[in-house]
Amino acid sequence: MISAPVVVGLGAVVGATARYAIGELVDGSGFALPTLLVNVVGSFLLGLAVFGGLDGPVALFFAVGLCGSLTTYSSFAVDTVELSTVDSRRGAAYVVATSLCSLLAVAVAAGLVSVV
Repeated sequence: MISAPVVVGLGAVVGATARYAIGELVDGSGFALPTLLVNVVGSFLLGLAVFGGLDGPVALFFAVGLCGSLTTYSSFAVDTVELSTVDSRRGAAYVVATSLCSLLAVAVAAGLVSVV
């Protein structure tokens, strides 16, 4: 059996690689879209994991490792300050968009799991 830290680390490799790829593929100039995207997608995936009842090593890999390294609160905070420095309304819009879209993504995931 693989130890829990190794399982989490393997999931983190997948999540961090996906986050990097999205950052390279999506143009974030002006609104930090890559960070918004990874946080919303990660919220949806975490919602599927939590409300879908994943547990054990699969939950460690998927929820803790993959989703934990895919999503990023620190980049969200830095992006918010950077956007607010240029235009306070843009920074506020980014906070609202990220928060509402991430919450909606979790709600959609929970709804999907409840009907399946």
